[in-house]
Amino acid sequence: MIRPATWRMLGERITVMTGSLLTPRGRVRIRTADRGTAAGSTAPTRILDWQHPSVSSLLRRIDIPADSRDASDPAHRIAALRQAHRWIAAVVQPVYSVQDERPVSEVLRRRRGSCSQRLAVLESVARASGVATRVRGLLVDGRFWYPRFPRLHRIVPHQVVLAWPEFRLDGLSLTDHFTAPWLTVSELFGGLNELSEGSSGGFTNAGAETLFEALTRTAIDWDGTTVCPAAGAACDLSAYVLADLGHFDSRDELFAQHGQTLCGMARLLAEPILSRRSASA
Repeated sequence: MIRPATWRMLGERITVMTGSLLTPRGRVRIRTADRGTAAGSTAPTRILDWQHPSVSSLLRRIDIPADSRDASDPAHRIAALRQAHRWIAAVVQPVYSVQDERPVSEVLRRRRGSCSQRLAVLESVARASGVATRVRGLLVDGRFWYPRFPRLHRIVPHQVVLAWPEFRLDGLSLTDHFTAPWLTVSELFGGLNELSEGSSGGFTNAGAETLFEALTRTAIDWDGTTVCPAAGAACDLSAYVLADLGHFDSRDELFAQHGQTLCGMARLLAEPILSRRSASA
């Protein structure tokens, strides 16, 4: 007779094996160099194809001048990015798409996208308006997404490659933002300490709220510098970070070096189903 503890151990091994089979083979996802000096860019890329008419149309809808280099005030820039974020949250439906390299123009055409894809839309808006962007690559433990798939833990990859955007805002106060002149998307709606003091608590990655929406109300802290009130969910998400892959001039560069979260075959099979499953249900 097999004991319950043995069944649990076998289940855990199967989960690890399944998660491993879903991810690209032959990639070593570690920080190989100090990439903190990544300069970022305003140039269009294959993913951030901000010169596409759909992105220009978006800029007109939210009344942000294209390539508005004269608007150098950081407060003005932040307000415009917040406005863009709100529009994306309202119009682009959150789904579980696994195609991280999908061009922004295609995300806008479909009017649905994952958190990663919606962040890419925000980056495109920034670049189109003259704000340079870069991304920080984070390797996040798949368990962070378990609350969203309570009965499907075995199909969740054990490592997720996350492209976390940063925006270059010259004139940003170093006193208020220790990463100045770079503003991380975590601080788009306020400093981490300020956001953590809210009564709504941290982010649980469960329920209707996605990571993209949570940015507006709570601290999303991957470095363990922020503490939420004890009564709420945690703001410190650093325990889920398996590796800091460093900074990259674009998400295209990050994925070219470290690959997407899922291997090509897994993306091919999963995308038709997950890309239509609402992440806010």
